[in-house]
Amino acid sequence: MNATTCNAFIVPSVFPNSSMRSRNPSFLFRRSLVTETVQGQVSEESTSETIGRRLILLRHAKSSWEDRSLRDHDRPLNKAGRVDAGSVSHKLQRLGWVPELILSSDARRTKETLEVMQEHAPAFLEAEVHFISSFYSVAAMDGQTAQHLQMAVCKFSRDEMSTVMCMGHNRGWEEAASMFVGTTIELKTCNAALLEATGKSWEEAFVLAGLGGWKLQGIVKPTSST
Repeated sequence: MNATTCNAFIVPSVFPNSSMRSRNPSFLFRRSLVTETVQGQVSEESTSETIGRRLILLRHAKSSWEDRSLRDHDRPLNKAGRVDAGSVSHKLQRLGWVPELILSSDARRTKETLEVMQEHAPAFLEAEVHFISSFYSVAAMDGQTAQHLQMAVCKFSRDEMSTVMCMGHNRGWEEAASMFVGTTIELKTCNAALLEATGKSWEEAFVLAGLGGWKLQGIVKPTSST
């Protein structure tokens, strides 16, 4: 596993002139899919194949409130949370929803959720992992998580990656899943929303699906809550 920690997610470094583009999230990735030749004919910009893009939005497992002296960011998983994380990883692996890229909040409970998942489903160890500090804070900001996740996925993904998992917190993760799909989605602890769209790249998938255009393939829940 190749893991990195990102202490700050700076939009301008990825999207120049972001002050103008931020007013329209879908415009961030709106680009022509064709180019015009000298003769006025249209040719394709890319010959890459359109494929399914699968996005897993996973809320962290149950955490412990036993030590009240800890900052919220530093709270660990409790025993039930560790069991649930193992259960969900097994289910995702059986379904074939194994991510090639994992983007995670750097909160302790989110990191521990991933550690348990990797212990129970070794296929998750093959994923490229990035810990993004802003995933912790953005989840508390109304209406910002969906766009933030879109930008993060497009920054860190590569076209050959078909499955990406983003791990974080409510209320942002529920809100983002609901906005992507266009219907209200509830994500309890250690629930994973499975979303799918198509595109030659992740940028194209987000543009073509827009908000409300992703298809909800299911919500994976730990055995304890089913």
